[in-house]
Amino acid sequence: MDFYLDSEHTHLKAMAEAFADEHLQPYAAEWDHKEIFPVDTMRQAGSLGFAGLFIKEEFGGCHLNRFQGALIFEALARGCVATAAYLSIHNMVGGIIQRFGTPDQHHAWLPKLASLDWLSSYCLTEPSSGSDAASLKTKATRDGDHYILNGAKAFISGGGVSDLYLVMVRTGQDGPKGISAVIVEKGTSGLSFGKPEEKMGWRSQPTCAVNFDNCRIPVTNRLGEEGDGFKIAMMGLDGGRINIAACSLGGAQQGLELAKSYIKERQQFSRPLSDFQALQFKLADMETELSAARLMVYQAGFMLSHEDPEATLYCAMAKRFATDIGFKVVNEALQLHGGYGYIKDYHIERLVRDLRVHQILEGTNEIMRVIIARKVLS
Repeated sequence: MDFYLDSEHTHLKAMAEAFADEHLQPYAAEWDHKEIFPVDTMRQAGSLGFAGLFIKEEFGGCHLNRFQGALIFEALARGCVATAAYLSIHNMVGGIIQRFGTPDQHHAWLPKLASLDWLSSYCLTEPSSGSDAASLKTKATRDGDHYILNGAKAFISGGGVSDLYLVMVRTGQDGPKGISAVIVEKGTSGLSFGKPEEKMGWRSQPTCAVNFDNCRIPVTNRLGEEGDGFKIAMMGLDGGRINIAACSLGGAQQGLELAKSYIKERQQFSRPLSDFQALQFKLADMETELSAARLMVYQAGFMLSHEDPEATLYCAMAKRFATDIGFKVVNEALQLHGGYGYIKDYHIERLVRDLRVHQILEGTNEIMRVIIARKVLS
């Protein structure tokens, strides 16, 4: 084992950090306050390869492994968690199409996704099926060379703005074996969107319901065979869990840095806060737990990249631990700021709001515990 980053990894991380420092961090508060989806800025990120991390070079991507992707998402999230998180979802969609798509599908969609000419969304959750994803009800009925879709998806990041939607639909029996994965392009007849959700965090990316009312798509838009959809969705989420865990690392690291600077400057009882051992111990615990989380995320990325049979277990453990610790660290950072942490001028409250949802999406942390326990007891 070698815990040092090699020159390639160091370069990737530095490039992402420089982009975050120049193009994300200075504007993140405004995007959050005004609910601006920074598409032009994300397309600048796309020009550096950050929109096609898991897409092959022949289609305009970088074809990185999952560990390398984690380094990039962690660095981007230090600038803006919400923007990095959307890019993580977009890259998950591109990676799924790369892995499970046909050559025709690759040529049709991957170059547009890699350049961010097209934005993408991942559609699994429904109003009545969250953690119980295999009970989804959105129906795709075969009609010759087409499917007719009816149903709705909930809480879709990029909904209404994205150009391509990866949708899990029911084509057969109840349960996971009756689910298939299809692509629906924006502008397809019968595709519509609900009102934008008013969210606690991630305010700089749109979220809404995606509705299908006799939405007709070609059978050639299906990824894999009928019945492969749940497997595709879960395999995609292994990578998605690493991505969102890495975003938690980046946001938490930013919160930790802000807290360190603040307690060195803030004076109470004629001394800097950093002189008080109780606060030193709090900072020490934050640093220790965040470092442990980082190691778990990097290990999970390594194992998934090498197709280790235990990768799903390690992705679940990393996601559970890193997102819990990430939120804990920024919440402690807010506490160290006292009343000022509750004010938007100090940015900590935005990190708390943005990181909280990471414990819910890509599988709740309760579901991560179910996956872990099932593996441990098998």
